[in-house]
Amino acid sequence: MIILGIDPGLRTTGFGVIEKHGARLRYIASGTIKTGSEAALPPRLKVIFAGIAEIIRTYNPNCAAIEKVFVNVNPQSTLLLGQARGAAITALVGGDLDVAEYTALQVKQAVTGSGRAAKAQVQDMVARLLVLPGLPGSDAADALGVAICHANSHDALALIGALAPASNTLRMKRGRLV
Repeated sequence: MIILGIDPGLRTTGFGVIEKHGARLRYIASGTIKTGSEAALPPRLKVIFAGIAEIIRTYNPNCAAIEKVFVNVNPQSTLLLGQARGAAITALVGGDLDVAEYTALQVKQAVTGSGRAAKAQVQDMVARLLVLPGLPGSDAADALGVAICHANSHDALALIGALAPASNTLRMKRGRLV
């Protein structure tokens, strides 16, 4: 299974592509999509959309995961980040990918074992888990962390999904919530 992880940002959107084979993870690619800060909002969103669409065409992932928006003190920043995230999700869905969403806390917990880990700790653990020769940039490391989080969560989510129909059938037979 090839997983595309996205760390959305309006200036810089990180991406990371990994392969999960059994319990093993293998690094494929990572990097950033830079929109600059001078252009108006619509062209910057187009750069994010087109960049992710190109990554999908290049690496042909089976699924994607994206970090959820952190609600900032500055509402304007949060709205702008949400729009960048929306452009990214639209590109992922447009590429016919299932998209999972994880909070920064979930990603840090999955990668480092602590939801309070610093960015440097995430970078270091991503490099260790994927046996990289050096540290990836912070945005790329965050995106790889999102992909690792999904790789570790995917099996559990699939099991829950498989059990859900049986659970719904049971509820319908009894005619009440169980």
